[in-house]
Amino acid sequence: MVGRDKSGTLCRILKIDRLDPSELTVLEDSTTYPEIECYDLLRRIHEGNRSTGGLKFVTACYGIIGFVKFLGPHYMLLITKRRKIGAICGHTIYAISKTQMITIGNSPVQSNMAYSKNEKRYKKLLCSVDLTKDFFFSYSYNVMHSLQRNLCKNETGLLNYETMFVWNEFLTRGIRNNLKNTLWTVALVYGFFKQV
Repeated sequence: MVGRDKSGTLCRILKIDRLDPSELTVLEDSTTYPEIECYDLLRRIHEGNRSTGGLKFVTACYGIIGFVKFLGPHYMLLITKRRKIGAICGHTIYAISKTQMITIGNSPVQSNMAYSKNEKRYKKLLCSVDLTKDFFFSYSYNVMHSLQRNLCKNETGLLNYETMFVWNEFLTRGIRNNLKNTLWTVALVYGFFKQV
């Protein structure tokens, strides 16, 4: 996974290991690459893995909602479309317009129909949550805190997700604890936002 800064000139790389379906292994390259070096690195990775299919573009996204595992492989939930719904103190607040669930794993599909049926049922239950209504987030403003708290405390760096207000705190806990940062994930708050 390639992450870009706001200007699109600097890139970071996130590797999600798909070899062990029982364990979610996420590694972040600590190097920040200029765009040309990033594309060169991806080209070399593609060439080195050409015998197994190389790299394939899956989707563009605006953040990771989290990872979930039911009975089979892990799934990664992504924000693939967003819309601006307002701003607080110059910080843009977004709502989700579209999401995508991507299967993480290379294991062969189990032939057990009950297993497959239950897996589909759990996925359907998760997909029944309409993330395009009443969920909002910001990349630069801590939406899980009150305006007063945000103005009084000048917090930077690692955001500790508030379990009380962040809907996807559990879904992001593994990646946040593993990477020791919140650069790749977004804190989704379920509630109401209106600006006039």
